[in-house]
Amino acid sequence: MTDSKKGDRVPVITKRGKRERLTAAAVKMLHEQGVEKTTLADIAQAADVPVGNVYYYFKTKDDLVEAAIGAHAQSLQAMITSLDELTTPQDRLKTLIGGWVRQRDLAARYGCPTGTLASELDKRAGGLDRTVADVMQVLIDWTEQQFHSMGRSDSRDLAVALIAAYQGISLLTNTFRDPELMAREGDRLARWIDSLGRSPRDPDDPR
Repeated sequence: MTDSKKGDRVPVITKRGKRERLTAAAVKMLHEQGVEKTTLADIAQAADVPVGNVYYYFKTKDDLVEAAIGAHAQSLQAMITSLDELTTPQDRLKTLIGGWVRQRDLAARYGCPTGTLASELDKRAGGLDRTVADVMQVLIDWTEQQFHSMGRSDSRDLAVALIAAYQGISLLTNTFRDPELMAREGDRLARWIDSLGRSPRDPDDPR
């Protein structure tokens, strides 16, 4: 605000920086260790913030988990904005798949960041499972729009099939610690996207 004193501005900047660092650290640690194993001390250390300061920004670990989900939502929106700059829905979908494949080493170690978080939160009370589900819903809705733009009357089913295929291969890639599983599935899904422009396919059998 224009009437703030000069001396009042520094804490605001510091506060914002620490909050962002804590959120980024939460995203990383929750992906690598999971919700139950990750402590506020782990996040504070990763963010280079004194653990006693964490409570100034986040009262509970659930507050930090919610902030991490919000960060996932922001990253997803940024990705969608970038994909929407491409000319055709086929290019957008195949570029989405290519992005998944580029993260195959990370998936082999820890799985899908949003998918693993959703799976873990489903077993906890508090409602954060629905919050992360809303993030995944955004991706499904956007994917459905791409198939609809391709003229597919079964666009919803195809969108669910594509996201399900990605979540499934993320699980297998992580289970077997094999990044090439993701690479091969990415190639298959790209061919499937191309085939959908030529002839109808069973939405439950992407190939």
